[in-house]
This record gives sequence, C-alpha cells and structure tokens, in this order.
Amino acid sequence: QVQLVESAGGLVQAGGSLRLSCTASGRTYSMGWFRQAPGKERELVAVVSWRGENTYYAGSVKGRFTISRDNAKDTVYLQMNSLKPEDTAVYYCAASHITFTSRMSDFPAWGQGTQVTVSS
Repeated sequence: QVQLVESAGGLVQAGGSLRLSCTASGRTYSMGWFRQAPGKERELVAVVSWRGENTYYAGSVKGRFTISRDNAKDTVYLQMNSLKPEDTAVYYCAASHITFTSRMSDFPAWGQGTQVTVSS
C-alpha cells in the first residue's frame, strides 16, 4: 500500500492563497484531494489522472483551485486561490489504482490530513 505524506496546511485570510502538496511512496494512478469540514461528510475537491491530462473539480472550487502533479517526484499539488471561510476543512490527499476516477470509493490510500483554516 502506497504511503502519502501531505504538507502542512495553515491559516490564511479570506481571499488569500495556499498550496498543498502530497508525496507518495510509490507509483500512483489517479490522485485526488478531498476535504472534511466539522460536522460534514468528506467530499471531493479535485482529482487528476495518471498523466495529468484529465482533471475534475467540485463545483464549489472550480476556477479557484488547481490540481497538478509531478510524476518524477511522485507528488500532487493543490493550488488554492481566492480562499473563502467555507473552504475551512481538513484536506486529505488520496491515491487510486485507477488511471482516472472521481469516486471516493476508488481511492484506497489516504494521507493523514492537514488543516486549512480560512479566516473572514
């Protein structure tokens, strides 16, 4: 099972930016970012296909967040711009054995989660 290590999140003011990274211990296929806010279910944020040519975003982040990957470094990134207080959540990196999927159940490997807090 591949291991995933996420970078630290942080506290940022509304309108600000933050970049998360996640490094895998081995080869991965689809990689994604999910998030879980207090009292809410975990939800998809963005996913990227194995070669990076396909991406999918939740409607709430489309146009503000960008997912990308560097396979030479086994790393996936989430650039978050124009952050809003409602983006506050624990963000999780996940890896799939499928070349491109957005279904949470297709992601068996998960990082430990990193807190992102957006102040108003």
